[in-house]
Amino acid sequence: MAAAKRKGGAAAGARPKKRAKGSPGEPEAAADAKPGPQEYSIPAPVSQGKWKNKERVLIFSSRGINFRTRHLMQDLRTLMPHSKADTKMDRKDKLFVINEVCEMKNCNKCIFFEAKKKQDLYVWLSNTPQGPSAKFLVQNIHTLAELKMTGNCLRGSRPLLSFDPTFDKEPHYALLKELFIQIFSTPQYHPKSQPFVDHVFTFTITDNRIWFRNYQIIEEDASLVEIGPRFVLNLIKIFQGSFGGPTLYENPYYQSPNMHRRLIRLSMAAKFREKHQVKEVQKLKKKESKMLIEEDPTEVVFEIPAEEKPVEIQLVKPESKGIVKDKRKPRKIERKRQKKLFRTEA
Repeated sequence: MAAAKRKGGAAAGARPKKRAKGSPGEPEAAADAKPGPQEYSIPAPVSQGKWKNKERVLIFSSRGINFRTRHLMQDLRTLMPHSKADTKMDRKDKLFVINEVCEMKNCNKCIFFEAKKKQDLYVWLSNTPQGPSAKFLVQNIHTLAELKMTGNCLRGSRPLLSFDPTFDKEPHYALLKELFIQIFSTPQYHPKSQPFVDHVFTFTITDNRIWFRNYQIIEEDASLVEIGPRFVLNLIKIFQGSFGGPTLYENPYYQSPNMHRRLIRLSMAAKFREKHQVKEVQKLKKKESKMLIEEDPTEVVFEIPAEEKPVEIQLVKPESKGIVKDKRKPRKIERKRQKKLFRTEA
């Protein structure tokens, strides 16, 4: 029975075979039919290009950094979608180990923050593993959370890079310009990036230092509004290799933080020493005996002598004046006695 039912069900539920698209029995009206109002087409993706520039930047630091450096490092990671993070490196490890860390993380650029004495911050910008690399002293750090500027930009958007004309005049600045372009520029069609350009990184050279600023580009009038962060890079040396090697350039205007603090202490000590010497000179002047000036005989020329009065000797004792007693005194004494008696009776 079950077999018969199956056969009957199969025969009853059998569907007619589908016709081929080019079959003669298909009506031609179906081909000319227009799509209804409910049908729609899926839009194409915004960026249809291929990600070719595989630049990846490793941003991390050594142990001993303060909160300001940590916030600056986090701000750079948010502004650079092609960056990667890593754990803090131990102080005892040598800087050549960073090349191996970059190779393990599949990164070919590196920004390494090195803290010393818990007050001095240095940054290395390196092209790993061949080089070159540059070491800077970081000054005047202001983070995004600290500034609270009115500017804003889309997270992951690609920035424009603006350089001072001085970067094209001297060879060491030209090398740094190429290093900045390869590190800070977001690769086109990066998976984490957005296909928009709404902010600009500016690198300005003033007072033999590189000043970094981040501005928003306003669409209406193309004016600039600062976003942050901001910091100043004081170049120390440029090396041929990655984190070492022969020195290509050394900044003659660079002054180490230790030397700067030492000069401040010496200037304060000189001021204190000068004040102490002035006090000692004043004390010596007070102790010195005054020089006696010889009398000038012409001083008394115009002085008129006073008339001398005859000396009178009083032989009789002068009369004593009568003592005038105060009449109010006995009354006061009586009042005080009456008050005492009244208190004792009470």
